Amino acid sequence: MQSQSPVSSQAISLWFNEAEEARVGGRLDTAQALLDRIIVHDSAHAGALYSRGLVALALDQLPLAQRWIERAVEVEPQPPFFGMLCLIQVKLRAFASIVQTARAGLAHQPDSLALHYYLGVALQLQGRAEEAAVAYRRLIELKPDYAQAHANLGVVVRDLGSLSGAEQHLRQAMTLDPSNLGARASFSQVLLAAGRYEEAWPYFEDRWANFVDANGQPASERPQLPLPQWKGERADVVSGAHGVPERGARLLVLPEQGHGDSLQFVRYLPLALERFAQVGYICPPSLRRVYEESLCARWPGIVMLDDAMPNVKEWDWQCPLMSLPLAFGTRLATIPAAAYLGANPRRSAEWLVRLDALSQPDLPRVGVVWAGGHSGLSEDRARSLTSAQLAPLFSQSHVRWISLQKTDDLAKRPNASAKAYLTDWMDQVSDFADTAAIIDNLDLVISVDTSVAHLAAAMGKPVWLLNRFAGCWRWLRNRDDSPWYPTVRIFTQSQRGNWDEVIERVTAQLMQRYEPGRAYRSFVR
Repeated sequence: MQSQSPVSSQAISLWFNEAEEARVGGRLDTAQALLDRIIVHDSAHAGALYSRGLVALALDQLPLAQRWIERAVEVEPQPPFFGMLCLIQVKLRAFASIVQTARAGLAHQPDSLALHYYLGVALQLQGRAEEAAVAYRRLIELKPDYAQAHANLGVVVRDLGSLSGAEQHLRQAMTLDPSNLGARASFSQVLLAAGRYEEAWPYFEDRWANFVDANGQPASERPQLPLPQWKGERADVVSGAHGVPERGARLLVLPEQGHGDSLQFVRYLPLALERFAQVGYICPPSLRRVYEESLCARWPGIVMLDDAMPNVKEWDWQCPLMSLPLAFGTRLATIPAAAYLGANPRRSAEWLVRLDALSQPDLPRVGVVWAGGHSGLSEDRARSLTSAQLAPLFSQSHVRWISLQKTDDLAKRPNASAKAYLTDWMDQVSDFADTAAIIDNLDLVISVDTSVAHLAAAMGKPVWLLNRFAGCWRWLRNRDDSPWYPTVRIFTQSQRGNWDEVIERVTAQLMQRYEPGRAYRSFVR
């Protein structure tokens, strides 16, 4: 077989310059052909290998881009190569690989700002908060005015339990970069967790900056509609502005975030109806029946709209759902906390028949949820358990355990051991109205911080919330009760990640509430 003819280094240099000019100019096919020619003749040309990775990245060929740049690093471990490899691995969500890459790069350039930043982000997204804090602190030592490092460290410090430390870093981030909306959104959650609602709600208006989807990608932007946002204007202003006819002004409420957020904040729709002739809510399909049966049936001026943008000409004002607390000037003492959701009586009665048909019908009926949704997010990993971790609870045979766990993630389904203790009909549940009908027949719900906990609490059912260390802002800090839901009792981790002691406390309280061997009239309406 004939070997490749030798090519001079001058020719290779010329090809490389042409390839770079083509790549920068967006002529990727030309750049790729030239780079491939170089690599055929010089497989150890680090620059060509790196540029070949950049071409693959520009073509959104992420795994291929990673392989090319890994080859470049093997040949010549330049710090910029490590930085670009980290960026590609961020796009691939290969967080463990980012940690490895960043640390390898820092061995060659210990003061690299980019590599320290990638290291901190990767550790943070893996839930390794203590290590992420070390990375961000080192980054701030190198560049004290690094606004995003302060913003990220503020979030990490919050997750480690220090609201004061988080506030300090987030204020610094906003001072260094007043346009950093993500820092403002994170700062709002620190204030909310501290119960400082009056200060918090204006910052909370920038929450969209931090929204991510199940894959951790930016999820949405603040909705832009040709309607004024209602921020609590008086009734005469609402009705007299913008040429509103005598029929009265109508408010369009926009959905956002998850089901739990919707369930918590729809409590404001009846209050909004006191200011408007009609209130429409763009409703997620799985929540529509329970809202229509609970809210629309009681307040006919509230209407549920399809999960798509309606004709804005039919509305006079708009307000995102989670901006309603700002409009009403909500403080801890003024949260509208009365029960506002319920189950359809006919549907509830159907489930009661099925429950009464089980053996030992006098056992107390306790619903249970051990995992949330969005499995790819670090927050979900922190708040969720496995069914195996609830074994001490399930061993309490004097309780009828009713599964309320709904998930498409096979890893979150009950294991074989848990199934032996559970009555599980959730495969027959189509939406939250069905779930509400089951909950209506239960004595207690024990749940992690997920939508079912909100549903049961909004119905006025006793709820024991299994809460992660330094959990969501809505549960505040250092409290075992909730001003949002009078029937909620909170069991918070005393140590980050330690669910065992939480389950021990819940088990002890359950035995105290339902003594073994004692007969109970299951479920009191």
